[in-house]
Amino acid sequence: MESQFIQIRQKGVITVPVELRRKYGLAEGDILTLVDLGDGAFLITPGSSEIARLGDQASKILMEEEVSTEDLLQALEEERETYYNEKYG
Repeated sequence: MESQFIQIRQKGVITVPVELRRKYGLAEGDILTLVDLGDGAFLITPGSSEIARLGDQASKILMEEEVSTEDLLQALEEERETYYNEKYG
């Protein structure tokens, strides 16, 4: 097992060494899980939520396309109506 040294910076920010970020495919905004093992030992594991990542992607696309929540809900209602008419109509 290879040891890496990191430094806690202002506001508790730590930097994961680039070699480890590349090795495990970590990117800015990814979620890591920190487990307190006691006696001053911590375990940090990649724990990026796929749902959260996809939600962030969808949110970014909606903002870029200037789609409002109201637009999204209206489109959903139209799709529901179309589905209902095709299925039961």
